[in-house]
Amino acid sequence: MLNSIMQQTFLQNRILDYLIFIAAFLVSVFIIQIFKTVFVKRLKRWAEKTKTTIDDFLIHTTEKAILPLLYFGAFYLSTRCLTLSPVINKGIDILGIVLLTIFGIYFLIKIINYALENYWLKGKDETKERNIKAIMPIVKVTVWGLGVVFLLNNLGFKISAVIAGLGIGGVAVALAAQTVLGDLFSYFAILFDRPFEIGDFITIDGYLGTVEHIGIKTTRIRSLGGEELVFSNTDLTNSRLHNYKRMDKRRVVFRLGVTYETSLEKLKEIPGIIRDIIESVDDTIFDRAHFFSYGDFSLIFEIVYYIIGRSYNKYMDIQQEINFKIKEEFEKRGIEFAYPTQTLYLSKTNNE
Repeated sequence: MLNSIMQQTFLQNRILDYLIFIAAFLVSVFIIQIFKTVFVKRLKRWAEKTKTTIDDFLIHTTEKAILPLLYFGAFYLSTRCLTLSPVINKGIDILGIVLLTIFGIYFLIKIINYALENYWLKGKDETKERNIKAIMPIVKVTVWGLGVVFLLNNLGFKISAVIAGLGIGGVAVALAAQTVLGDLFSYFAILFDRPFEIGDFITIDGYLGTVEHIGIKTTRIRSLGGEELVFSNTDLTNSRLHNYKRMDKRRVVFRLGVTYETSLEKLKEIPGIIRDIIESVDDTIFDRAHFFSYGDFSLIFEIVYYIIGRSYNKYMDIQQEINFKIKEEFEKRGIEFAYPTQTLYLSKTNNE
């Protein structure tokens, strides 16, 4: 009785064949669960003891991507016990290719993201973190595009004509959007070459301000006046740019003039006076002070010194302090600053 029931046929397969299929699938799932419980957990405990993070990443990603494929593999091998129609067999094959493609893309994107975060981004760098968030969507679109092409090719579609059409269309789109593409490539140049970062104080073509945002097409700068300046990335990469935040010390050159009535003795004292004043101010390095030239209405001295630091406010505070001290010392010594004057000499002659 039981044997006759087992030999009954349903959809080209005996009931015994269906039971064998179920048993094979359950045994396969049980083996996978043992592998997951014993082997994977031991690998995780071993990875926790190591200093590197790559083993943790590989184990976690493998668990997420490989285990689902193992379950499908168990199902696929179990179906070999059954006699299925060509349509169902084809559907199972297509499902396998789709799953392999999806999990392969997932695995590749995870590897790229891990490489960027752990090898390109070292330490806490907010700028690079923002750049990774900006670049990853482009990476994902590219990888998924290649994955879809791979999938269609394996499904038997003739993609050569499609690729040729996309190539012609791509040329047309590139010509129409060459400005946008130029800004995109300039964005990558800024991203990897890093001529400036968010928070840097820069000047470009007479405009100056602090970088607030670096986008795929434009970069936004907050000027000293408070308004937002928007530059295309191509403009920035094609221009001469001054980055003051990268400046470890600031070179300062200024001139002052004294009257022509100043005695030679006092003129010779001025360079020493200036040197002593600058050396008395913190975070300054004196370079030189010289009697520079004879001006139209003054004797001109040129002074050069350095300020340690990049802050513009610090530079102005130090220069102000130096100016106050120069004024104080000159008043003590009776040295007068020059200002535009004109002397008129009259000659009186006797007419006979």
